[in-house]
Amino acid sequence: MAVNIDDVWDATKRIADFAHHTPVLRSRSLDQMVGAELHFKAENFQRVGAFKFRGACNAVWSLDEASAAKGVVTHSSGNHGQALALAAKTRGIPAYVVMPADSAKPKLAAVRGYGAESILCDPTLTAREATCAQVQQRTGAVMIHPYADDRIIAGQATAALELLREVGQVDSLIAPVSGGGLLAGSAVSLGSLCPSAQIIGAEPVGANDAWQSMQAGELRGIEKPSTICDGLRANLGAPNFQILMQHRAQILTVSDAETVAALRLVWERMKILIEPSCATVVAVLLRYREQFAGQRVGLILSGGNVDLDALPWAKP
Repeated sequence: MAVNIDDVWDATKRIADFAHHTPVLRSRSLDQMVGAELHFKAENFQRVGAFKFRGACNAVWSLDEASAAKGVVTHSSGNHGQALALAAKTRGIPAYVVMPADSAKPKLAAVRGYGAESILCDPTLTAREATCAQVQQRTGAVMIHPYADDRIIAGQATAALELLREVGQVDSLIAPVSGGGLLAGSAVSLGSLCPSAQIIGAEPVGANDAWQSMQAGELRGIEKPSTICDGLRANLGAPNFQILMQHRAQILTVSDAETVAALRLVWERMKILIEPSCATVVAVLLRYREQFAGQRVGLILSGGNVDLDALPWAKP
């Protein structure tokens, strides 16, 4: 069965003792630039620095004792890996995280710092899945897919649920889209609490499989996405796609240059640290500002894990 709002409420209770209730931020200058009333759900202040802890925590604490004792395994470019590592630590069970060799150094260090075993592989989805299967066979750990998992989707949905309960009705809700756990979960929450609003996914042009999939009405994949947004290189998951189709999600794409400009703008105007993947939602606001003029808009700022030694505007 697809994830529904009851699953989201259950996840909210399950993770309450572990996840942060993150703040909703405002910016008058960005409101003026877009001509809209903007409400930013700051998941960069979530544990591990990203919304991913919500889904990982829900998945880990959903396991029965016998399954949990064998540990959990996943593949991740970083944020989900960190989140699963910490969630496993809260339950005292092993975690194994398969990561592409080009993962950001802070994310790799964080996975190891939370006590998980990290296993590097080639930076392709095929390599990630194959290596993950090998680790699962070796350890007997339970696979927790980074996005195509109902437990993950329900957990990620709690961010939008919190936002909507705090700010009330919105006209649009924007979140980044990669594998689709956050966007699909947000669609479930929005569809229940604010059914007339539009759910919108922000996606890099160089990793626009979600845009292609929604346009075609069937899943489309990209083997080697090209984007600065390391957290948005995964292909959209099948259950996530079905939820987005059901809720008539709109995918809006932006270039990496637009994303970097938005990243810098948020750093300068809001004085908070966000990562490029997160900045896509602001890039969408700026590129398509006519669509949002006069609206109340909710935005999920998905994470703040930045490699400060590799800033996108730093000189070589």
